[in-house]
Parts: sequence; structure tokens; C-alpha cells
Amino acid sequence: MIPQQRLDLIKRNTEEIVTEEELLALLKSKKQPTVYLGTAITGRPHIGYFMWVLKLADFMKAGFKVKLLLADVHGALDGTPWEVLEKRYSYYATVIPLMFASIGADAKQVEIVKGSSFQLEKKYMFDVLKLSTFTSIHDAKKSASEVVKFGENPKLSGLIYPLMQSLDEEFLGVDVQYGGVDQRKILMFSRENLPKLRYKARIEIMTPIIPGLVGKKMSASDPKSKIDLLDDEKSVQEKIRGAYCEEGVVEDNGVLAFLKYVVMTLKEDKKEKFIVERPAKFGGKVEFKTYQEIEDAFIKKELHPLDLKNAAAREINTLLNVFHKNKLKLEKIAKEVFT
Repeated sequence: MIPQQRLDLIKRNTEEIVTEEELLALLKSKKQPTVYLGTAITGRPHIGYFMWVLKLADFMKAGFKVKLLLADVHGALDGTPWEVLEKRYSYYATVIPLMFASIGADAKQVEIVKGSSFQLEKKYMFDVLKLSTFTSIHDAKKSASEVVKFGENPKLSGLIYPLMQSLDEEFLGVDVQYGGVDQRKILMFSRENLPKLRYKARIEIMTPIIPGLVGKKMSASDPKSKIDLLDDEKSVQEKIRGAYCEEGVVEDNGVLAFLKYVVMTLKEDKKEKFIVERPAKFGGKVEFKTYQEIEDAFIKKELHPLDLKNAAAREINTLLNVFHKNKLKLEKIAKEVFT
């Protein structure tokens, strides 16, 4: 791929790149740049994670070295009990490679890094303290406000969170950090503050957050808003049928969003069609080549929400097939970790 082709692939499904000019220059100057995404090991992984799994696969196709930070220390800073961190890390390290396998990507190309493997080292912690002397309480809290669960009585740990996430860029040796748009304030905090420690500012790339099934952010802490990776086929069908999906309305529609950013991204790459089965009296089977065709038909009310939901549930269950096959083993581990 030439640099522009690599750039176009990376830009797919993104909401913001800071900055696109820097990214193009990086692609022209470096054959294999490094990108990382960090995920705090807090709640149970759900299908919303497929958004960033697919994006990391795009980075791999574009010639990037990919690092996935399983941030156990960050999880503790955001309220995960210290005593469950090791088991929770093991669960994440087990299911996330299965997600890559589910989309046909090679998980072996992803370097999984445990946060505590480097974040407790002397040099790292010295830089945390040093960065804290440049950071006001106001700025630390503001930057973490959309990521950390502060509550009415915020803990000091939440203020440390963005400082560590910024330093991760340097200590992981990356050129790019990728995250959801909810991470934007932390990513901009990193851009502004790393140079104060004489470290270079990194390129920051963000993708949208997939709405939950009830019209808000898909969250592990709200079972009604998300589909767990270990949900069986019937549970998936029931949750999708109960999802917010008002006829003709695209905004806050988690079903359409998942089709756009996950299902149709996969199908368009494979040149496969999205098939909606309907009784003949309601128009019969209909096929869509692109997400835009689906959205256009939905807005025109040519595609009924129930028919859309049934087809979406089928596709989600196909994605989760690898988890269905390993459900007993994985559920046993999950019960030990998340109860």
C-alpha cells in the first residue's frame, strides 16, 4: 500500500485524528509505525469491543505494529478490587484473542501488554510524580471526567489515571494512541503535557462510541445496554428485539450503529451482502451491499425495525459463535472473576 491508501484505511470509521497531517507524514517516513489501544480491565467485555478490535485489524492491514494494553492498574484506579485484578486480566487475555479470531484477524500479530509489567517501575513512577507537579487537580479531573467513575466523593486514584495513560505512550514506545471518542480529553491532555517532560506528543486517533441497546453508551455496568460475549443465541435475540430502534430514526440507534461499524465493515471487506429475511407479504427477502443502503431503506421506512433486528441478531450470533463453542469453560472463569 502507498501512504495514502494506508491513511484511507486508518481513517475508516474514525471520528477524529489529531492530526491527519502528522499521520500522513508518519506513514511516509516509517514503514512500520506502532499504535496502541489501552483498555482498563473493569467490567465484562461485550460486543461493543468489536469496534476497536476491527480498528486494530485495520492498523495491522496498514502495516502497523499493534500493542494492546490490558490496563490492570488503571482498572484498580477506577474501582476494580485489587484482589481480582489477576483473574480479570487472565479473562481479558483469553477472550480478546477470540474476538480477533472471530473477525478473521491474526491475534498473534497483537502484542498484549499487562499494565503492571512496566507501570510500577522506578522510572515510570518517577515520571508520574513529575507530571503531577505540572498538573492541576482541575485539569486532571476534567481530562478523566468521561472515563473515570468519580461519583459524589471522587478518589485521588481517578486523578492519577490520565497521567498514567499519557505516560503509557512514551513507555510503550508508540507513535499513535487509538481510543474511543470518550477518551478525547485524556488524549488531548497527553498531547499537551508529554512535551513538558521532553517527550514527543503522539498522534491521537478516535472512533465513535457505539450506542447501547437502550439508546445510550454500551456499558458493561448496565446489562440492559449491552450484549455480553457469552450471551447465548436466545439471549442475543431477546436483547436485540428489546433494543431501542424507532422506525425511521437513526440517532441513538444501537442496532444500526453496530451494523455500520462492525457487521457491514466486515461484509463490505469480504464483498458479502447483508440479507434480511421477510415473509413474502412484507416484501420478501432483501439484500444490501453497503451500510448506506440499509440506512437509506430504514429512514424511508422500507425496512421495518423487527426485520432489521432479526437480521442483526443473526449476524451477532455468527460473530459470537466461537464464544458459544467455548461457553462452559469461559462462563466458569467469568463467574469467578465478575461475581
